[in-house]
Amino acid sequence: MASEGLSYIIVGAGVFGVSTAYHLIQRYPHASVTIVDRDAYDAESRVAASWDWNKVVRADYDDIVYCQLALEAQDIFKSDPLWKPYFHETGIYWMCRSDYAQDVINNYKKLGRTADLQAVPIEEARKLYGGLFEDADYTGVKEVLVNKTSGWAAAGDALRAVTKRTLELGVKYHVGEVGSLQFDLDGRCTGIKTTRGEVLSASHTILCTGAYTPKLLEYSAQSSGIKDISAGSRIVAGGITTGMTKLDDESYKRYAQMPVGVQGYTAATGPFIGSLPPTADKELKWWGQTIFRDTREVLPGRFLSAPPAEPDYAQWKVSAKLKEDIDFANQVFYGKNGASWKMEKHRICWDAFTTSSDFIISPHAGAKGLYVATCGNFHGYKFFPVLGKYVVQMIEGSLAPELVQKWAWDRERPDPCLNPDWPRFEMKDLLDVERTSKL
Repeated sequence: MASEGLSYIIVGAGVFGVSTAYHLIQRYPHASVTIVDRDAYDAESRVAASWDWNKVVRADYDDIVYCQLALEAQDIFKSDPLWKPYFHETGIYWMCRSDYAQDVINNYKKLGRTADLQAVPIEEARKLYGGLFEDADYTGVKEVLVNKTSGWAAAGDALRAVTKRTLELGVKYHVGEVGSLQFDLDGRCTGIKTTRGEVLSASHTILCTGAYTPKLLEYSAQSSGIKDISAGSRIVAGGITTGMTKLDDESYKRYAQMPVGVQGYTAATGPFIGSLPPTADKELKWWGQTIFRDTREVLPGRFLSAPPAEPDYAQWKVSAKLKEDIDFANQVFYGKNGASWKMEKHRICWDAFTTSSDFIISPHAGAKGLYVATCGNFHGYKFFPVLGKYVVQMIEGSLAPELVQKWAWDRERPDPCLNPDWPRFEMKDLLDVERTSKL
């Protein structure tokens, strides 16, 4: 396909958007590629879920498709000079309450991949890593999956570096909040309009808008009169709490070489809870057990979940109930070892969810020229190096049939009761009393 005359607007500068821009500009060096995001890529604080202190990088999936894609991405994290500085191969310690460990090991075998991974009996596992997880909650745990080839990435740093490289390759970056999509008289999407009234046009508009996606599509359906633009029940915005403690020098010496820790739960009790190794600033991080919606009336008679309306999604306004989530995570990982730790940072992270935890990487069925690449379901970051490759294949129509079906805009979606990470709570029920009274 000739690249002359091709133009792309990518809405959203998280891992879906930046990876898409990175792969597009390399495939079509003469095309016009513009990223639009409400925040500058090097801003101190951003709403993108992928802007964070650190994220897990693993291929420990019981779903073989994501196992294979994650291995492909991890190979790049380990070898490509652009990504390599941000990846830390600390290993993962996954407390499994199902057959998850065996499923992961079997997937590696099916894919012909060798790695230093094994299912370890609980009593043996407790002694690993100097007994860091000896006081963890092992209630219901069958065995512990230890994969020494997994780890984590310095998420925000990597996102900034890859974005910077993408701009050096010729991608443009426009700071602005997208208020609605634009359509011509035939109903084709022609670009976007910002809340400041700026109109940007392109032959292809790609939504990598995460938790903002349902709200943006609802506004666009109303302004255009094209009802099929709405996401309906396909996408739900969900939030989770993350928290950090700063370790003293003695604790840091003990925990510096720790693996990623995961408390794996079944769908009946989920979601799984995680703890990440300390950063260079000696800050150790958790995420909590409560994933929630923020359902509101975004237009008369139209209710959907969306992040808070504040420009920064009110991500630093964390209620006492949600802070308790992090205290609980500390307890089930470290027991008495972490009893004296003071939680110093709390942040609410938002993402887009599907009932199956599958991405949506698909043409939008409601309008030509419009594409959707989002729904990280809180597990999208690890695919950062390769996401754009598959988005480009989707746009070109060369995506593998299995992936077309798995990531389709319109597909049969399973009951979310089978998904441990589905947002099951409402934010209004988790707020402090003072704040609730003001809503």
